[in-house]
Amino acid sequence: MAYLLKELSVFFPVYNLEAQIKDTLVNALETIPNLAEKYEIIVVNDGSYDRTGEILSEIAKKNTNIRIITHKNNRGYGGALKSGFYGSKYEWIAFTDADGQFDISELPNLINLQKRTKADLVVGYYMKRAVKFYRKVNTWLWQLVVRILFGLNVKDIDCGFKLISKKVLSGIDPLESERGAFVSSEFLIKAQKAGFKIVEIGVHHYPRTEGRGTGADLNVIIRSFIDLFKLWKKLR
Repeated sequence: MAYLLKELSVFFPVYNLEAQIKDTLVNALETIPNLAEKYEIIVVNDGSYDRTGEILSEIAKKNTNIRIITHKNNRGYGGALKSGFYGSKYEWIAFTDADGQFDISELPNLINLQKRTKADLVVGYYMKRAVKFYRKVNTWLWQLVVRILFGLNVKDIDCGFKLISKKVLSGIDPLESERGAFVSSEFLIKAQKAGFKIVEIGVHHYPRTEGRGTGADLNVIIRSFIDLFKLWKKLR
């Protein structure tokens, strides 16, 4: 069998997704084993207090390629992403949300684009984002601020579907964002500043069927802006 990659780590940040997580991993196991000679699937359980952890333990017992990273307490999206990034062991790392808003079967599109372009990062952008209008406005304003302050030349900063080379993580300063939503911006800003090649690809986005997004929570927004201005001051 001809694989697209030699090695691939795929991780999913998860928080209270007891009704969705099994389907997410079933879909992942239909796609990922066909993409790389060596692969691992990592689930970062970010302090879930429902049955998510129990379900994950049962699934991991039946498949040695699935590994669980557990946060005792909820650390937020940034903390979950950092655990996934730094906990991945293979040459290429992909991640996407576990709540059914992305289709993991689109991952070969990201890999094929990387092979054509020799990019270090393949960044998804929403072809049509399935969220309420006010969330789209909030996102547009947030990304405008990031582009103005950092000159980040990416169409969609926060899309939760990316493929990156592990060398990017070792070639940039460690990620610092934790509780807020700045981690994706921080990662791309540092990767662009370090000279890594970034390409973009459209991905489908579907309505959330379980769980609750926290990106519009006031405390998350405040924390995101604190992290943003800390990095801006540091890089000036």
